[in-house]
Amino acid sequence: MGGCFSKPKPVELKIEVVLPEKDRGKEELSAGGKGSPRAYQGNGTACHFHAEERLPAPHPYPGAQDCVEAAVCHIKDLENGQMREVELGWGKVLLVKDNGEFHALGHKCPHYGAPLVKGVLSRGRVRCPWHGACFNISTGDLEDFPGLDSLHKFQVKIEKEKVYVRASKQALHLQRRTKVMATCISPSAGHSSSTNVLIVGAGAAGLVCAETLRQEGFSDRIVLCTLDRHLPYDRPKLSKSLDAQPEQLALRPKEFFRAHGIEVLTEAQVVTVDMRNKKAVFKDGFKLEYSKLLLAPGSSPKTLSCKGKDVENVFTIRTPEDANRVVRLARGHNAVVVGAGFLGMEVAAYLTEKAHSVSVVELEETPFRRFLGERVGRALMKMFESNRVKFYMQTEVSELRAQEGKLKEVVLKSSKVLRADVCVVGIGAVPATGFLRQSGIGLDSRGFIPVNKMMQTNVPGVFAAGDAVTFPLAWRNNRKVNIPHWQMAHAQGRVAAQNMLAQEAEISTVPYLWTAMFSKSLRYAGYGEGFDDVIIQGDLDELKFVAFYTKGDEVISVASMNYDPIVSKVAEVLASGRTIRKREVDLFVLHSKTGDMSWLTGKGS
Repeated sequence: MGGCFSKPKPVELKIEVVLPEKDRGKEELSAGGKGSPRAYQGNGTACHFHAEERLPAPHPYPGAQDCVEAAVCHIKDLENGQMREVELGWGKVLLVKDNGEFHALGHKCPHYGAPLVKGVLSRGRVRCPWHGACFNISTGDLEDFPGLDSLHKFQVKIEKEKVYVRASKQALHLQRRTKVMATCISPSAGHSSSTNVLIVGAGAAGLVCAETLRQEGFSDRIVLCTLDRHLPYDRPKLSKSLDAQPEQLALRPKEFFRAHGIEVLTEAQVVTVDMRNKKAVFKDGFKLEYSKLLLAPGSSPKTLSCKGKDVENVFTIRTPEDANRVVRLARGHNAVVVGAGFLGMEVAAYLTEKAHSVSVVELEETPFRRFLGERVGRALMKMFESNRVKFYMQTEVSELRAQEGKLKEVVLKSSKVLRADVCVVGIGAVPATGFLRQSGIGLDSRGFIPVNKMMQTNVPGVFAAGDAVTFPLAWRNNRKVNIPHWQMAHAQGRVAAQNMLAQEAEISTVPYLWTAMFSKSLRYAGYGEGFDDVIIQGDLDELKFVAFYTKGDEVISVASMNYDPIVSKVAEVLASGRTIRKREVDLFVLHSKTGDMSWLTGKGS
C-alpha cells in the first residue's frame, strides 16, 4: 500500500475508485455523532472501494516529490530473524529480515503506538510488545488484535549489497493503513425496515464485524445498533483515564461510518428478537428485518444490593459521562471503590491524584487474587498503599448512607464507616442477554450465549461474539470459556463476519489483556483459570517480574511488568500450537540472570 512502486492489485468486482479526503490521516479523535437510522440503505446491487490513501500509479516512479528513498543498511547488517528501525528522513521504518528476505513496514503499532522493533518476530509476522496485535510482514495486514488498522508496507530493493527502502511521505506520516473497503452506493428509502446484516452491540466485536464485512467486499446494508449515545469508542480507556472526552475515545470518526455505509443507530435498545421471522423489535416499536444477525450485547455491571443502594453519586462506570462525573465528584473529596478487580483498581489508581482520599473495599484477601495469585496481588497492593490508597479487605458494604439524598458514608460489614462523596462499584458483570430469553437462542444457566468455533449460535444465520458468549478455546482442549477481554471481542467479531460470508473461519486467538496503574503496565496472555502453581522470575518488590501460571505440567498463562516482550513471546508460542512445560520455565528461572529467552523459540513439545 505505502510503496510507490507497486501496482494496485486487480479486484474481481466492478469498482469505482474514490480518492480520500486530504486530512484522512489525522488522529481519529472526532466527536461521536448520532447516526441516522435510515441514512444509508443499500440494495446490494453495486459497491465501490474507498481507499484510505492515494493509490500507487502504475509507473514505477510516480510523483518523486511524494516519495523518499534511501540506503538504510548493508545486506549483512541484519541476521535472519532480526528487526531494526531505520530512518528515511521523513520518518522511521521497521526493517525486517526473515528467511533471507527484507521487508519494510510502519514502525509503530497503530493501536497505541508501541515500537514494533521491541516486539516478537515469528512465523512471518511481528507481534506488538504491549498488547499483542500481530502484523503480516509481507503485507502489513493486521492478523490478530487489538486495534483496527494495518501497517503500511514499503518497497525494498537490493543494489550493490545495500538495502534501499522507498516510501511515500504521506504513509510515513500516517503510520497506519485502513484496509480498502466496499460500501453501498445505492441508498434506497424503500429498504428502511430491512437490512442484510443487523449487529446488536457496537463494542469491539460489533465494529470489527462490520469493518470485516466491508473489507471482504460485502456491499449490502449493515446496521449497527447500540444502547450508547456515542459511536463505537475505546471502552477499556474509561477506567484508566476517567477525564477522557467521548471524542478522544472514538474508535472511528463519524465520517468513516458515512464513507463506508455502516449505519449506526445510537440509543437504540432491542427488546426482543423474533428468530422465526428474522425480525428485531426495538424499545420505541421500530421493527427491523434481517438476513444475518450478530448478537454482541456485552454485559451489564452488577450493582450493590445493600440498604441505601439507590442514593446519588454511586456509579458503575459504563459511559464516558459516568467516568467524567466520578472525577468531578472525587476532586478534593473522598472516594470509595468497591471491588479490587481490574476496573476498581484502575479507577482507584486514577483518582489518587484527584481525590482527598481513596479507599478500596474487597471481599478477597488481596486484589486480583483469583486472576494473578496471592504474591502478585500483594505486590500490586503495596504499590497502591504507597500511593495513599487504603484497603479494607475480606469485608463488604452493608449500607450506603446519604445526606440530602447524596452519598455521605459507606458502612462496611466489619462495622467500619468510611466517609464517601462518590462510590464506584466494580464487582463484576452479567451477560446483557435478558432480551433473548424467549427468542429461541440457546442461553446457558448463567445467561451466556454458547457458540461454536465459528461463532455460530444454535440458530442458523445467527452469530454471537464478545463478553456475552462462551466459546471453545482451541489451545485449552476446546474447553467452553467466557473471556470478557477487549482483544478477544475483536477476534470473535472478525470470525463471525467471515462466517456470515461462508468462509469457514475458526476462532484460534490466544487471549491477551493489559492494565495500567500509576503509569505502570501489566500484561497478561493465556487463560489461567484453575492454575495450581505460580513460578515467578524477577523482583516483585521492584515490580519487574514475569509470572508463569501452571496447571499440572503445563503453562496456561503468563503475566509481566517491566519484562517486555516476554508476554508477547509466550502468546506467540501458544498461538503456534506448542505447549510450554513447567520444567522449561524452571530452567529459565534457574539461568535467568542472562535474560535469555531463546528457550521459548525452541522446538519443545
